[in-house]
Amino acid sequence: MGWFKQLMGLEAPNATADSKAPANQALPVTGPLGLAPGKGLMFDTSLKLLLDEKTSVVIPGSQEIWANGTVDLGQSTWLSRYYMNDEDYWLQVHTTGDIAGQVESVILFNYLSNVTVSSEAELRRLAGPQSLIGLPTYTHDGVEFFREWGSEDGQTELVAMSEQIVSPEAAYSIEHRSMLYARDTGLTDRREFLLFSVEEDAEGTISLSTSLGISLYTTDLTAL
Repeated sequence: MGWFKQLMGLEAPNATADSKAPANQALPVTGPLGLAPGKGLMFDTSLKLLLDEKTSVVIPGSQEIWANGTVDLGQSTWLSRYYMNDEDYWLQVHTTGDIAGQVESVILFNYLSNVTVSSEAELRRLAGPQSLIGLPTYTHDGVEFFREWGSEDGQTELVAMSEQIVSPEAAYSIEHRSMLYARDTGLTDRREFLLFSVEEDAEGTISLSTSLGISLYTTDLTAL
């Protein structure tokens, strides 16, 4: 298994009873856009040409959804996250009303990196007061992104959220401390996103993941 499944605790030698459900744990019902673990996912083949030189996000070929994460943002607002068997990609669908309700946005993310954090000092350096994460702007690969969360002139705190994840093998939770940046691509309603997330699993393992995403229309993808 790759680093993502290790991070989610599936290879942890001392998983707690709360962090791992029986192997026959029921998968969630079909979510927004007909998405669910075990289903296939295809992206419009014209996306690669449309987004060429507009974003560094890679549009994959057909994928299979491996796991589903749910973040309850309160006030009937949800994030549904779908993690692919190809661990380089994951999809986020923002809905209001029911989990499978009104779709507000769809973002395809590519994982850029994942770093295991071994000490508080390292965490402060990578994603804390000694880092650039949380400042009003962030430059990645020479491209400037603008902070989406927080109104401070200087560095702002990361946003806390709890994600409940279900896969064919386990059910578990991940605690996130995240910061989102975005920029316009010049295409209508298509922005590029840069997401940093400090993630802690049930065993206390802490990692910093970085993902690059692009806005999609609901017509850009099809669940199979």
